[in-house]
Amino acid sequence: MTRTVAIIGAAAVPVGKWQTPAGAEEQVLEHELLAGLVLDAVADAGVDRGDIGSLAFSQCRPYTAQKYFATFMAHYLRLPCSGTVSEILGNGMTAGLAFEQAANDILLGRSKVALALGVNFETATSAAEHMMSSMRAVGDVDFQVPFGITPIAWYAMDAARYIHEFGSSREALASVAVKNRAHAALNPLAQFRKPITLADVLAQPMIVEPLGLFEVPPRSDGAVCLVLAEEDVARGLGRPYVRVRARGFFHEGAHQISEVPNDMIALASAQTAGRAAFAAAGVTPADIDFAELYAPCTIVEVLVSEALGLVPRGAGARAAVEGETSLGGRIPICTSGGLQSRGHPAYVTPFYSFVEAMEQLRGRAGPRQVANAELALTSAELGNYNAALVHVLEAVR
Repeated sequence: MTRTVAIIGAAAVPVGKWQTPAGAEEQVLEHELLAGLVLDAVADAGVDRGDIGSLAFSQCRPYTAQKYFATFMAHYLRLPCSGTVSEILGNGMTAGLAFEQAANDILLGRSKVALALGVNFETATSAAEHMMSSMRAVGDVDFQVPFGITPIAWYAMDAARYIHEFGSSREALASVAVKNRAHAALNPLAQFRKPITLADVLAQPMIVEPLGLFEVPPRSDGAVCLVLAEEDVARGLGRPYVRVRARGFFHEGAHQISEVPNDMIALASAQTAGRAAFAAAGVTPADIDFAELYAPCTIVEVLVSEALGLVPRGAGARAAVEGETSLGGRIPICTSGGLQSRGHPAYVTPFYSFVEAMEQLRGRAGPRQVANAELALTSAELGNYNAALVHVLEAVR
């Protein structure tokens, strides 16, 4: 029997600052925040809690006091499961892999309904502690970390190379941040919603040349619960849902930037994963109505949009300048506001992309609704897109 997976419900808190300092008299606890979302997502899906067979959690940040979080949450929610209860870690792809775990339990017949869920708290953790953790996660502890290379430094090198190779400019890249803030202004889940101009972006302090403050992601907290189900279950509910049409994955066997000479801004893993997803879905990039891309910095959105064939190679920044990737344009990208403005609670960021895709495909995105949206694409990454996970999603109404 061939099974297909549907997304039938979702709930999320607005991205922002939820974590309380360790010494605060009153604490906001991750499990309490997430438990409320489970109730909301299950209600949105229209299923009974007794139908849930699997729980796939994105692993919490290391700052979280409660360890063995997944099994603790199964207890806290009083949710016995006959599929699996798991906790997944994969850096920026963490939530994407948790989504895959929930979907795979359904595809393997272990569960009819599964939750993909997680919480990311980091904003009250000191910048020094957070940066030390980040550098050790994305760099080589024997070589790169001692020299202080930060995640943003990798992306800044991409930006410098892109400007050199394609005759682009910082202004063109900065237009992505302006576009994303305009989208975020329409999204109640976004961390930053005040519109900005190109002049505003260019006036910000430089973080790593040529990327300034508004061109990189903020520190963010967030929490999401998605309800996945076998498509037969979704059909029986008699309400709109989202079909997972296809997925593609590729890891190039490199951690951040390979020492083997290569085209560092081609994002080969995104190209390969994208081709696999499009082939499995039986569609082409031209068929996609909008895309939610994991793109921490403006340059990453440009590069991955090119790698996935949504815009021609070397034309990603220009597409943002000319409005092609804005709402109402040829291929709206990051209608949620993107990671610079919607926010970037890294271990759950891909979940927010699924939430946005689901809202759009169910026609519930309000003033940022993409007209006649039928097919969506989401992506997630590891490192500097050294690995990519791509999903093609379809509206069923």
